Amino acid sequence: LLVGCYIIKVRPNFVIMMEEENDSQSWKKQKERTKNEIRSRFYVCFAADVWSSTGQRMQRDYPDKFKYFPIKWDKFPDGTDDITISGFLPKNEIAGENVLFFASFHNNDVTLSQMSVIIVLLQSFIESLTIVLPFFPVGTNERVDKEGKVATANTYSILLSNLPQSGRPNRLMMYDIHALQNRFYFHGATIPSLHTTVPLLLEKLSMTSIRTIAFPDDGAAKRFGSLFKNRGFDLIVCGKIRNGDTRIVHVQDGDPVGKDIVIVDDLVQTGGTLYECAVVLRAMGAKHVNAFVAHAVFPNSAWKPFCKNPTGGSKSVFDRFWVTNSVPSITQYLPTDDVFEVLDILPRIVLDLDMV
Repeated sequence: LLVGCYIIKVRPNFVIMMEEENDSQSWKKQKERTKNEIRSRFYVCFAADVWSSTGQRMQRDYPDKFKYFPIKWDKFPDGTDDITISGFLPKNEIAGENVLFFASFHNNDVTLSQMSVIIVLLQSFIESLTIVLPFFPVGTNERVDKEGKVATANTYSILLSNLPQSGRPNRLMMYDIHALQNRFYFHGATIPSLHTTVPLLLEKLSMTSIRTIAFPDDGAAKRFGSLFKNRGFDLIVCGKIRNGDTRIVHVQDGDPVGKDIVIVDDLVQTGGTLYECAVVLRAMGAKHVNAFVAHAVFPNSAWKPFCKNPTGGSKSVFDRFWVTNSVPSITQYLPTDDVFEVLDILPRIVLDLDMV
């Protein structure tokens, strides 16, 4: 190159390096712009009936980020759905907007009703759809051990994967899913993003003397163990061994003597495994034993035996039992003056919504 009276010789590889550097800088700038766009994204929100109060709280607590529109969930006399979605009249406030739908698939009836609403929203010329489904209730039914068995984790995933699209894939936010491989059942129109409620527990533990985490089985240890490593916690892993036709819980790894312990798992139904694990830990010398589960399923009021009042239930072995409100159809009935404490999942969802 001739510049003034100087001749500058440019090496070809130098030009290539400069182009690569410019491309890298351009990519970083674009990535940062995308992050900022997502973080500043405004959502119009809808919710299943059991989440309606949470939808109202979203608008009240985060007015710069969410606007909530209620849904009227009625039935015709023949039992079919008579649903009315607000936000369309007197003017359409939904078209072109990022839409968030709070879902709860706690029974088949409400699931079908919510799927109908989700389809209508996707057909309303929206910019994007995020489905917040904190608890994937069929996540434990993910495999077939005999021909003819229906793996509903797969069938639900197929239904969600074949929803209409708004022009981009629908996002499905789920928390502490029972089997991580469930994500591979999804494809096409709906992509899952997996999250955890463990930060809610860590915040609670920071206000206690509990420094030992126990897992009721190897599965829980694999799912949650890495979230507690390098945080100063001792880890205990329990397991079951066969003795004839019975299975006996024992401690496979770790020492509970004199320790304040919290048993961590993804969900609780009857709570038999949690109870047996707690009994063994106490028998081996644990000072205090508590429990944390992300999803309080508790079919047929199975939470009652864990209560201490009035006389103590048959499974009242825990000092504290923490759950999140990921299954509001159940946690709304848990007593507030007993062993249970419900941790609010909403602040975690708001943070995870912007994670990119």
